[in-house]
Order: sequence, then C-alpha cells, then structure tokens
Amino acid sequence: MTSPAYVMRAAGPGDIEGFKQLREIAGAGFTSLMLDDPALAAKLALSAESFASNATSPGGERYFVALEHVETGALAGCCGVKATIGERPPFFNFRIITEAQSSVAVERRFDMRVLIGVNDFTGCSEVGSLFVRPEHRVGGVGRALAQCRYMLMASAPQRFRETVVSELRGVVSPDGQSPFWDAIGRHFFRMEFAEADKLSATTDNQFILDLMPHYPIYVDLLAQEARDVIGKCHTDGEGARSLLEWEGFSFSNVIDIFDGGPLMSAPRDHIRTRRETQRMRLSAGETDGGARALVASPRLSEFRCVSARAVRDRDGVRVDRSVLSALRLEEGAEALVWMDHAH
Repeated sequence: MTSPAYVMRAAGPGDIEGFKQLREIAGAGFTSLMLDDPALAAKLALSAESFASNATSPGGERYFVALEHVETGALAGCCGVKATIGERPPFFNFRIITEAQSSVAVERRFDMRVLIGVNDFTGCSEVGSLFVRPEHRVGGVGRALAQCRYMLMASAPQRFRETVVSELRGVVSPDGQSPFWDAIGRHFFRMEFAEADKLSATTDNQFILDLMPHYPIYVDLLAQEARDVIGKCHTDGEGARSLLEWEGFSFSNVIDIFDGGPLMSAPRDHIRTRRETQRMRLSAGETDGGARALVASPRLSEFRCVSARAVRDRDGVRVDRSVLSALRLEEGAEALVWMDHAH
C-alpha cells in the first residue's frame, strides 16, 4: 500500500498563508473563512490553544483542522469543531412552523408557513468549515475530512456537548447575492449581504441581537425567489449534506437567518463515525483486502488522522507502517480506529 496522501491535523498559526489561499478560493458565503488577516491569525491561535488546553468540559474551545497534502506540504482543505456555540450573544436562527388557517363561514382551510426567531441550539457543539480545494476533491478526501471531526470528538467526548449541529451554506450567487437576504435581512439590517456575512464572521454578533426581526414572518409574503431557497443548501454543499445525513444528522426545520440555509442536528453519541470508532492497538503489516478505515492518534492534544486500509487481527488492527509514521505513533500504540464495514 502507498503511504497516506493526506494527513488531517491540528491547525495553528503556522498555517496562516495556506488559509489565506483557501479564503480566496472558497468565495462568498463561506462565513468561517471570510476573515481579515488579523481575525484569521486570532482564529488559528485560538485553535492551537484549544488543542493544547486541559479542559475537562466543553467551553469556548475552537478546534480547526488542516488537511495537509503530504507530498507537497500544501494546505488542501480544512474543517472545524466548536465545543460550544452561542455563549454570547445566543445562537439565532429562524424556525419554520406551520400555522393552520380555517374558516367555516367561507369554507376555507389551509396551512401557512411562518418563520420565528429562536435560539434553541444555543449551548450545542457545532461542526463546520468543511472545505477542500477543487483539485483535491478526489478519492473520498472530502468524506474523510468530514469524518475526522467525529474522530476528534471520540478522542475526548467530555469536551463536546451532547447535541451537535451543522449549518449548511444557503443559496448565494457567485457574485454574493442571496435571495433570502434580499427578501428579509436587507429590510431589518439595512446593509448588503456581504457586509452582514463579514460581520457575522468577525464580530460577537451583537448586531444580530440588536437588529433581527422579533415578530413572526409569513413565508407567503416573501418573493417567490426567497421562498424557493428556504432550507435549501448551496450547490457546493449538497455533498456535505449527504455526508451529514449518512452520519445521522437530520434537518431540524431551522434555517440560517441570513441566507436561509438548513441547520442539521444529531445527538453526539449517535453520530455514526463517533459511535463506531474504537480504541485499538496498532501493528504494522500487510493490509491486502483490508477495509477502508480512518486511524487517528488517541490524544486530542496531538490530533492527527489519516485514511488507510486496515485488517483486524487478534490483538487489534493491522495497518501499513507508513500509517504509524504519519500519525507519529510506535507499533503497539493505541489509536482511534473507524472501519468501513459496508460491502
């Protein structure tokens, strides 16, 4: 077997140039990368501090993971996990509810969709920031990167909340226009989508608390273009949504207040990769016919994860020696292992 082509590892200040490149490629609406240089530097510093932390419960930690192309050392993508969201101010969304309308007098009965501002998911953990450079979107790299977030959780479950959410980017045009924002947000925030998107990435979001609508909004009063994108994700996010659903996430009838994108949620310990990950002893050897696997270092502070082929044996799991090298582990060491049992 060839050596792992990629390693997923803790991101830190040394990755800033690579993240600047990702920011340019990701484009409008990818909020977590829409940061100016000082904010990006602060985010990477916080990531390094979070991985090094001795926290025993979830707090303000932000774990940013870099996808490194081993051969070139280039940053090929990223993903992230927030231990807790909505510490201040609360985490706001619109919930879609159905209101029944009826009148016996005129023999009318119909349902209307209504958007109501909620902060039901304040205090959850969040997975997000999943991005892979287009030239690296081959051979299941994106899927492995998505899964590594749950391997990270498996390394120290107590540092993450019992409910995990993920916000998917809503429908935004290449030039940064959002039909949902144009129908609602523009009227309440009196700013362009790009400005609001940037503020949400670089501030504590107090402006949302100050300006968001506090009364129900009837969907039927919105332009058709806005109605059509409620709960829909950006074309580039369809793959991410499928991966979330495979893990056990479901649409929560809650959407982003800016672009109308869907919010998905799942109980932490029911997420498939998290649930199926085991701590096993590693040995080096032949892996012909082995199952697709993800193998990660067992300590969150030294997090590294690679895709590999693995074979279960009497004492644990057998992998190629290059896997041990990529994870910086010795033979016989314990590791986190997820194996694909699909046939």
